[in-house]
Amino acid sequence: MSASDQVYEHVRERILDGAISAGELITEGQFVEATGLSRTPVREAFLRLEAEGWLKLYPKRGALVVPVQPEEKEQVLEARQLIETHAMTTIAASASAAENVSRRLREITDQTREAMEADDIATFTTLDAEFHLVLVNASGNDILSDIYRGLRDRLRRMTTRSVWHDKTRMEAIVKDHGDLAEIVARRDVAAFSARLIDHMRSTHDKAHSR
Repeated sequence: MSASDQVYEHVRERILDGAISAGELITEGQFVEATGLSRTPVREAFLRLEAEGWLKLYPKRGALVVPVQPEEKEQVLEARQLIETHAMTTIAASASAAENVSRRLREITDQTREAMEADDIATFTTLDAEFHLVLVNASGNDILSDIYRGLRDRLRRMTTRSVWHDKTRMEAIVKDHGDLAEIVARRDVAAFSARLIDHMRSTHDKAHSR
C-alpha cells in the first residue's frame, strides 16, 4: 500500500467511525503528525477524498468533512429497499437457503450485540453493514452484490451518525436484526419488506432530522 493510500484509508476510516464529524474542518498538518508521513501523500489523499465526495478542500484553510445530504440518505435507503427485498424474494424460494441465511444472520446479530455491550461503535457499524451484505450476497446476483458493496460506506457512515446521536439506537438495531433473521427463516417476503422499512427509518430518520 502506498503512503497516499495509507493516509486515504486512515482518514476515511476516521470519518466512517465518527472520530471525525461531518462539518468538521481538518488540515493536512493534522495527518502529517498523526501518520508520520510527509505532506505530499497527505495532500494526494485529501484530493482523492474530495473527488469521492468525502471532503471539500479550501486552500490555506483545510478540508471540510462533507455531511451526508438528505437527498443522498433517501437515495441510499430506496436502493437498499429494492436490493434487499429482491434478495429476500430469491432466498425465500428455497427452504434450505432461508435457513442457512437466517443462521448466519443470527450469528452476526450475536456479534453485533457483543460490540454494543463493549461500546465499540466502529465494530458495531461494520457488523451492521455485514448483516445486510450477507443477505444480498445470498441472492446469488453478483451485480447486485457489487452495487450494494458500493453503498456500504454510505450505510456505515449513516449508522455511525445515528448511534452517536442516540446510543440507545444500538439496542434497537440489534433487536431489528434479530427480527429480520427470524422473518428470513419464515420465508415471508412481505413481512421482511415491511420490517426492513421500519428498521431503516427508525435507524436513520431521527439522526438526520437534526
